[in-house]
Amino acid sequence: MKHLLSIEQLNAKEITHLLESAAHLKLQRGRDGKQLAGQTWAMIFTKSSTRTRVSFEVGIRELGGFPMFLSKNDIQLGRGEPIKDTARVLGRMVHGAIIRTYAQSDVEEFASFSGIPTINALTDDEHPCQILADLLTIQEKLGGWENRKVAFVGDGFSNMTRSWMWAAKRLGFELAVASPVSCQPPADFLTNLDAPNVSVTADPAEAVKDAHVINTDVWLSMGQEDQKEKEVEFAGFEVTAALLAKAAPGHIVLHCLPAYRGKEISEEVLELHANTIFQQAENRLHAQKAVLVAIARSH
Repeated sequence: MKHLLSIEQLNAKEITHLLESAAHLKLQRGRDGKQLAGQTWAMIFTKSSTRTRVSFEVGIRELGGFPMFLSKNDIQLGRGEPIKDTARVLGRMVHGAIIRTYAQSDVEEFASFSGIPTINALTDDEHPCQILADLLTIQEKLGGWENRKVAFVGDGFSNMTRSWMWAAKRLGFELAVASPVSCQPPADFLTNLDAPNVSVTADPAEAVKDAHVINTDVWLSMGQEDQKEKEVEFAGFEVTAALLAKAAPGHIVLHCLPAYRGKEISEEVLELHANTIFQQAENRLHAQKAVLVAIARSH
């Protein structure tokens, strides 16, 4: 694997291999190899971050490498230098790049022009590292996703939802997305996805019914904070104890964080499922190390 640009570009075998590697690295933490020894990895973040930045910096260091954090104010991208020029410069100096930005096309263009391994650490289209961590958490908590139903309650066309839909397509589990009609995926996306195991509804109760995994995320994605009026559309989409009463026995709740209690999830539900949610956050480290190791082994 040379890059990780999206879940869409992975197949089931690649996803499964990454998760097996992540589980192994988690067990062997502190005793794993130094697959990135002598390497410097640029971390180009035009979006702020807590979990993504910390998990990648720690992961690169634990694998023997050196992370170099670059915000948009640190490099000429912030002054309008084309992505392809930044890519061709960094490609001659560092060994890999981790990019957290807005446009998916920027990550793909960087990978094309840099000639170095490139990892999507979040774009407006996809959040592949988070989905790998979520799948690892489902594996640990429920033994896997086979014969399981996953529900996502919230924005039906966010980077998280799109990544979940591609994961369901690749791995075959049932995914039910509950979203206001105005936030549901367009018909052309669903046609391209072509996944009969993925359903979309405007009824959270329908999506959550008999679900083994209930997932949610903020209603306003990063960069949409000024669209407060959009939150009105999500009335009734909060994950509460009453909603979870419709889920399967032994269900788990996931949230990729940060969480806004009283909006997409209640305080009661978050605290009741905090152990799983913060295990999910920790798994970002192990899943991303698995990606880094897979890339290192392919070179």
